Amino acid sequence: MDIRTSLAAQGYGQARTAARPTPQDGESQTGAADVFSQAVRSFTQTVQQGEETARAALTTGADPHALVTALAQTELAVETAVTVRDKVVEAYQEILRMPV
Repeated sequence: MDIRTSLAAQGYGQARTAARPTPQDGESQTGAADVFSQAVRSFTQTVQQGEETARAALTTGADPHALVTALAQTELAVETAVTVRDKVVEAYQEILRMPV
């Protein structure tokens, strides 16, 4: 092996580690995946809380104001999820229309 090839490989290795992005404070390595999984967890938690509040209102006669608030939050979460889904489908269809 030529010495120049060895030096080039070594320089490339050093440049690659120097150019690797480092996470900011409180940010993990995966970034977008963590944000997406947190959004999904938040969505499921909101829907579950709405269901629990509705169940409590129907069985034990809980506060109607809390029921309306929980249902509004659940409706907003579902509408947001549907909007995101529609945007993802739209982007996928745009990709399929691209000429190869």
